Amino acid sequence: MTEANANGTRANGNRPMGPRCIALVGPFQSGKTTLLEAILARTGAIQRQGSVDAGTTIGDNSKEARQHAMSVELSVATTTFMDESFTFIDCPGSIEFIHDMRAALPAVDAAVVVCEADEKKVPQLQLVLRELEDQQIPHFLFLNKIDKADKRLRETLQILQPASRVPLLLRQIPIWRNDIITGFVDLALERAHVYKEHMASEVIELSGEDLEREKTARFTMLETLADHDDELMEQLLEDIPPPRDRVFDDLAKELREGQVCPVLIGVATRTNGVLRLLKALRHEAPNAETTAGRLGMKANGNDATAYVLKSINTAHGGKMSVARVLAGQIGDGTMLNTQERDAGRVSGVFKMMGQAFEKRGPAQAGETVAFGKLDNAKTGDTLGSGREHPPRLAEVVPYPPVLAISIAARERKDDVKLGQALNKLVEEDPSISIVHNPDTHEVILWGQGEMHLRVITERLTDRFGIAIEKRQPSVGYRETIKKTVQQRGRHKKQSGGHGQFGDVVLDVKPLPRGSGFQFAETITGGVVPRNYIPSVEEGVIDGLRHGPLGFPVVDISVTLIDGSYHSVDSSDQAFRTAGRIGVVEALPHCHPVLLEPIHSVEIVCPNDATAKINAILSGRRGQILGFDTREGWPGWDSVKALMPESEIGDLIVEVRSATAGVGTFTFKFDHMAELTGRTADQIVAARRAAE
Repeated sequence: MTEANANGTRANGNRPMGPRCIALVGPFQSGKTTLLEAILARTGAIQRQGSVDAGTTIGDNSKEARQHAMSVELSVATTTFMDESFTFIDCPGSIEFIHDMRAALPAVDAAVVVCEADEKKVPQLQLVLRELEDQQIPHFLFLNKIDKADKRLRETLQILQPASRVPLLLRQIPIWRNDIITGFVDLALERAHVYKEHMASEVIELSGEDLEREKTARFTMLETLADHDDELMEQLLEDIPPPRDRVFDDLAKELREGQVCPVLIGVATRTNGVLRLLKALRHEAPNAETTAGRLGMKANGNDATAYVLKSINTAHGGKMSVARVLAGQIGDGTMLNTQERDAGRVSGVFKMMGQAFEKRGPAQAGETVAFGKLDNAKTGDTLGSGREHPPRLAEVVPYPPVLAISIAARERKDDVKLGQALNKLVEEDPSISIVHNPDTHEVILWGQGEMHLRVITERLTDRFGIAIEKRQPSVGYRETIKKTVQQRGRHKKQSGGHGQFGDVVLDVKPLPRGSGFQFAETITGGVVPRNYIPSVEEGVIDGLRHGPLGFPVVDISVTLIDGSYHSVDSSDQAFRTAGRIGVVEALPHCHPVLLEPIHSVEIVCPNDATAKINAILSGRRGQILGFDTREGWPGWDSVKALMPESEIGDLIVEVRSATAGVGTFTFKFDHMAELTGRTADQIVAARRAAE
């Protein structure tokens, strides 16, 4: 048996060794789950290939995925090809679930980008390729559904190339017969194959026009490789055929260094092209040692290191941490640390096949497994078996959330259960965030889009058995005043024994926008003892929590200018009540006006959708500040505007609709603005009706 050298390759230097971890990524509905199914069937991991439409695939195995006929979380499956172990991670294609892909990528060796010849999906493809390029993940492009292509392959590549910052390197060309693709030519091997239904393809001889097309396409491939290989360039200029081994070495080297993106073709539903893809992965994809080097991991004796790709809370097995072991060995009972805390003791090592977990022995470097009951480990954590906490290998920050709903348990007895369930869901998917609004006492669930939030709430009901109520979150309206008023607030109560007496005179004035609340006093002669003045302020604050229009009052100054007290009946509580009465009675005479929060919004979108985005903003009372090209993103624009918070609520739904699902936005509070007229009247009326 050939030994591996220190670089994880065979002694002859041809290819890496050891278990590989490969991500299947790409635009929504491009065929990733079908490709995984084809790979598992082709390698004998499953007896027959399932179908997404029939709901019989290993991936998309959850209730939510099958209900919506789309991937809503990553699926993991391990198989063996030519005596080597491969774990494939099928990642969701929708931008709403893209964090699962982003969090898993740091520890994979390579990615297969599954796409199709569809110009409308180029922006989605660009999002995926940009993530791979930024994280320096070697990647192939698998052009799926080639049997349905209505363009020649070179035309398709010209359409797809703008999505990639590196050249798309054609590795195969199709064989056409009567406008039907019947096979392919491998440009590296210079070998032609005819497809066989659910079988290995058959090698044939090339002649005539097919042979000329192959020579032209191969020369183009070699020219691209020669851009990074001077010796190969000299051979091409001198018309010397390069050795086949040299071509394969260059293909592998330039893939791993991110200089090219090789393009393979096929039809996943019929397993066409799958065997060639597997061979390319086996020979050219790097291994765990190379991946560890990319992450800057340093050897630490015999200590084990792993990266958590995903956390899953199962119904019966408890918490599972899906992790890639990058060094050492981790088995049942191994004590692990994260970069910040103790992770816990491993309670079982499991092989994964979709949602099925099968107990197995210790995991070696390169293997991707699930560790049982590491309760303190989170998605994205680095795990180490040494005494010291391991350094963090990668940190993937979720995209800012764009859509929110207010949720509550339908029955009060489920309040605690709801909180626990939400914490588990955030563990699984860090792109969810939970915000408790102290003013409205709402629990706000933030997510990446409409479908994302729908899946989360379905899990609360189906998995955790919690009936919930959903509604739109309250908008942070406030009110202020426009007129100065002086008002006396008197609280006098006698009911036997000590009574209650507090008497204050307040000067209530408007302040400039954004000033908040100011309290002062100009008491002279001790008409209000100094020890009662803080209680007056507390009472004023109480009164400002709910103004005459129904909202908290801001940008207001209240000055205590006069009052009186009783030597026996006065108390802190009496003066607090007097302060509240004084400000509550003053506010209706101060010309109260409604304020609405205005946010600065930045929308990023493909430039052919910019006009639609501008129209959407204008239709939502947005003030467009301008737009510019999105830095570093050819073909994209960035539109900036000021927009009322009430109009941002479901903005993402329209943005995604106008941008083929790829547009998104960020926002932050900018200022409060007066709102008058019919809109303000409707808001105040709705508030009063709700009370």
